[in-house]
This record gives sequence, C-alpha cells and structure tokens, in this order.
Amino acid sequence: MTDDLKNAGPQDRSRVNINEAHEVAYWTAKWGVTEAELRSAVADVGVSAEKIGIHLGAPPAEARP
Repeated sequence: MTDDLKNAGPQDRSRVNINEAHEVAYWTAKWGVTEAELRSAVADVGVSAEKIGIHLGAPPAEARP
C-alpha cells in the first residue's frame, strides 16, 4: 500500500513506522516524546502502537474511556 502523503497521520495506526518523517512527527506529538525516545521504545518493544504506548506510560486502549 502506498502512503498518502496528504494524510499527516500514519496509514496503519496500529503500527509505528519510524522510517517515515510524517509518522515520527505524529507519534512523538501523540505521546509527547522525542524522536530518540520513540526510536528507543520501538527498539525495546517492536512496532505495535499499543505496546509502545504502554511502554511510554500511556494506558492500554481497553482502559481508556
């Protein structure tokens, strides 16, 4: 699937792609972290947005209102 560059968010919001600048910008803003912190989280837990969010201190999706 080709990325739609007019869409500033990720194409698949369940996965984090740190190789796309617009996705790095989206996820760092969403979680309030630096690019280095995001890359470190991906290295630690993989590309699952849910796992990365939990690793960074965000509550799991099922716990959110």
